[in-house]
Amino acid sequence: MNVERTPDLAGKIAVVTGALGAIGKAVVSALMSQKVHTILLDVAEAPETISNNHLVTCVKVDLSDHDAVEMAARNLNERFGRIDILVNNAGILSNHKMSDTTLEEWHRVNAVNVDAAFLLSRAFLPGMRSNRWGRIVNISSYAAKSGGLTAGTAYSVSKSALIGLTFSIARETAGEGITANAIAPAYVMSPMVSEQLTEEQRQRQLSQIPVGRFCQPEEVAHAVSFLTSPLAGFITGEVIDMNGGLHFD
Repeated sequence: MNVERTPDLAGKIAVVTGALGAIGKAVVSALMSQKVHTILLDVAEAPETISNNHLVTCVKVDLSDHDAVEMAARNLNERFGRIDILVNNAGILSNHKMSDTTLEEWHRVNAVNVDAAFLLSRAFLPGMRSNRWGRIVNISSYAAKSGGLTAGTAYSVSKSALIGLTFSIARETAGEGITANAIAPAYVMSPMVSEQLTEEQRQRQLSQIPVGRFCQPEEVAHAVSFLTSPLAGFITGEVIDMNGGLHFD
């Protein structure tokens, strides 16, 4: 197979989940800057400043609703014919440790963080296979490798499962022009850090990060841009750590 010599993504079609969050917005902006038609999947209604852009399609969907996710995927396949890039970014945080995690919370967190990623990957892979080109990027977390410092049991396990899903897809599709990779950030400046962690938790974690700051959403988006590039076609089944030196492996 010939190696693609150009990093041009113009004309590709991407789906980004959790697209209206801090990381999601940065990823959408990065893809749009490369003339990628980007489909925003989010539980919130997109503002007109975003939805009116000709490079954007907004789909409001509750990713915890399996039927709604499958219906949205079917509609997108019918409308666009194929999806080239899937960024499974949506995630909900739970800080509860094992003894305080209810089964209901466990299912709610995993439905959004893992099940939706599985359902969308399964729905869009046939189109990628037919086109002999595709990119799947799963946004995992440092919590998957640390067992969760401030994050709870359900969240940490869901992000570990997302890495397992990445490996499985990568192994299955490596010979078909498709790559599947994950990014594992630690403490990105988003509502998960600014609103769901206490000031004491933020300062304690900040003191342990060697680079001395939190990750910015645009840095995650830059990694997504790299992994979705045609010139990243020899990288699959990889987990890129973005933790400021908090953890090496």
